[in-house]
Amino acid sequence: MTSALLSPGAADALLFDLGRVVIDIDFEKALACWAGHAGCEPHEIAARFVRDEAYWHHETGKISDAAYFASLRASLGIPLSDTQFLEGWNAIFAGKMPDIDALLTRAGKHLPLYAFSNTNAAHVAHLPSIYADVLRHFREVFFSSTIGLRKPDADAYHHVIDAIGVPASRIVFFDDLAENIEGARAVGIHAVHVRSSADIAEALAALGV
Repeated sequence: MTSALLSPGAADALLFDLGRVVIDIDFEKALACWAGHAGCEPHEIAARFVRDEAYWHHETGKISDAAYFASLRASLGIPLSDTQFLEGWNAIFAGKMPDIDALLTRAGKHLPLYAFSNTNAAHVAHLPSIYADVLRHFREVFFSSTIGLRKPDADAYHHVIDAIGVPASRIVFFDDLAENIEGARAVGIHAVHVRSSADIAEALAALGV
């Protein structure tokens, strides 16, 4: 569903991904931090980093931060402490996306706003300390590690739809990843693929917001 297919009054709720939609992400910062502690080059760590089973389990709350960092210690081959891994892990947040505060303020005057992020317990604990101002726009934020489900699984979307309490067809969802857009559309949610904040602005205009 593109913004061209939206129309005024077509939504009862707006749902936003966080990473690269509301908050910018730069994973290079994590690599640089870890490399500094390990005494190696970031590209050496990047070559070994994979989103493996431990990564997915961390994002759905099945394993703790400490267990995930132990997995990283083994897979990356760097003897960092949990504190050092956490420092790099939380360094990835690179500020708010351009114009997002104004867009959310504008949208929130007309419709309830929610967020849904695939993320882990470490980030859930850290985000409010640095982005409380932008997170205040949302009535509720659904984190994969809290609900035990992650995008693009249908069960994850159904959980969020039920919690919001409006039909899927009355929700407009903004995400930067094609697989998450496809997953949302498969359960009947209107979805807008966000490549920049301009895509959000265009969709809001189409909704008459």
